[in-house]
Amino acid sequence: MLRRLHPEQPDSFAFTPENQAWAEAQIAKFPEGRQASAIIPLMWRAHEQEGWLTRPAIEGIADMLDMAYMRALEVASFYFQFQLQPTGSIANIQICGTTSCMICGAEDLIGVCREKIADAPHTLSADGKFSWEEVECQGACANAPMAMIGKDYYEDLTAERLREIIDELAAGGVPVPGPQNGRFASEPKSGLTSLKEFDSGHRKYNASVQLATDLGETVKRIDGTEVPLLAPWREHGANHQPDPSKVVVRDAPLDIVTETDRIDPAKAAQGDAATSKAKPRQDNTKGPAGEPGPKDPKSVAKTSGATAKAPQMEEDPSGTPDGDSRPAKTAANGAPVARGAAGKTPLPGTADKSAGKPDEGAAGPGAKPATLKAARAGGPDDLKMIKGVGPKLESLLNDMGFYHFDQIAAWSPDEVAWVDQNIIGFKGRVTRDDWVRQAGVLASGGETEFAKRVKKGDVYE
Repeated sequence: MLRRLHPEQPDSFAFTPENQAWAEAQIAKFPEGRQASAIIPLMWRAHEQEGWLTRPAIEGIADMLDMAYMRALEVASFYFQFQLQPTGSIANIQICGTTSCMICGAEDLIGVCREKIADAPHTLSADGKFSWEEVECQGACANAPMAMIGKDYYEDLTAERLREIIDELAAGGVPVPGPQNGRFASEPKSGLTSLKEFDSGHRKYNASVQLATDLGETVKRIDGTEVPLLAPWREHGANHQPDPSKVVVRDAPLDIVTETDRIDPAKAAQGDAATSKAKPRQDNTKGPAGEPGPKDPKSVAKTSGATAKAPQMEEDPSGTPDGDSRPAKTAANGAPVARGAAGKTPLPGTADKSAGKPDEGAAGPGAKPATLKAARAGGPDDLKMIKGVGPKLESLLNDMGFYHFDQIAAWSPDEVAWVDQNIIGFKGRVTRDDWVRQAGVLASGGETEFAKRVKKGDVYE
C-alpha cells in the first residue's frame, strides 16, 4: 500500500509542555549520538496528541533528534499504526478483518462503521468525531470479533453492541473496554472448566481493562497530564554525569570512589565498611617493609626504586634517562613524564601540566586515560566483575591497555567521556553502568552485588 502525506497539513506543530518534558526524558535514555533511537516513542506521542502524524510533527521530531527529514518520514510511513491523515476527534475505530474475526462477524462490524461513520475507510464522519479502517490480526482471536478503539480492545462484539459503543462515545461517555459479553478475559463463555479456584477472588475486570478503567484514558488523547512523569534513567542512565560535589575521591591511590551519588558525608568520613570486609584497605602511607609509601613526600626524595606501580602510567620499553633501569613512564598524551635526580615520578600536581590532555588524534571529547602495555605481575583483574563488561568488552579494554580495577577507578570525568566515545560498539557504557564506582569497590577489595552474582553463576553474558 502506498502511503503518502495528506495534502492538507497544519502550519506548525509543538508538543504540549507536559509532552515536551516527556519527549526530552525519552531522548535522555540514549547515549550521545544515539538520540535517533527515540524516534518511535516521540512520533507516537505526537500521534496521540494530534490524532495523526502531521508533516510539521515529523519534521519537528527530526529536528529534535538531529535526523534528516527523509529518515523520519521513512519511519512514519513504514508503520501502519501511524495515521498519515486526519482521524476522528473522538476515535479511530480499527476493525480486525483477519480469519477468526471474519468468521465470527467482522463484516457485520464493518457494515456498522459504513453506516454510522463513513462509507469509505480513512474518511472522517460528517461531524468529524469518528473515522474507521480495517486492520490485520490484533491477536485477540479467542475473543473474536474485536475492534481497537483508542488504546484498548473491545472484544466479543456484535453489530448491535458496536452501534451502542459509537453512540456512547459520541455522547461523551467512555465504554468499558475488554470482552463485551460478560467474560472476564478469554476463558470459556460458560466459565472455567478447570482451575476453578481462580474463578473467584479477582478484581471486577482483567488487569488491562482494570488499568484502563482506573486511569480513565481509554480513548482520551495523551497530553502528559495522565500520570506523573518518572524518568529514573536520568539519575543513572546513559547520559548521567555524577555531581562532582557528591563524589568521594580519597587520597590513597587504591581507595578511590567507594560511593557516588546521594552519599552521606558523615558515612563517607567513616569509610565504606561494607565494601572493605573482604580485604582491608591498603595503608598507602607505608611502603614495603615499613618504608615510606607514595603518599609520603619524603619517599620521593630518598628512595631510588619504585615502591608501588603507578597504574595511571604507560610503560615504554625504550628505557629512561638518568641511568634509571626502569622503563620510562609516559603520560596519557604520550609525552615522557619528568623524573627527579633519583628517577622518581613527580608528586601529583607537579608533573607537566600537559599530561592528561587527549592525543591530537584522539576521537571524541575528554582526555585519554593512561594505559599499560601489559597486565601487572599476577595477571589482569577479571573485568567481567564490572556490570556491563562481558568477555568481548573485557578483551577490547585489554587491547586498549586497561587490565585492572584500579585503572578504571582512577578515571576522571574527562577520561570517562573519552572512553565512552572510544569503545567501539559500546559507546556510553562506562557512564550508563557506573564503571568507576564499581571498579573502586572492587579495587579496594570489596564486592558489588553484581560481582557476587557473577561468582555464584547467576549472570550470563
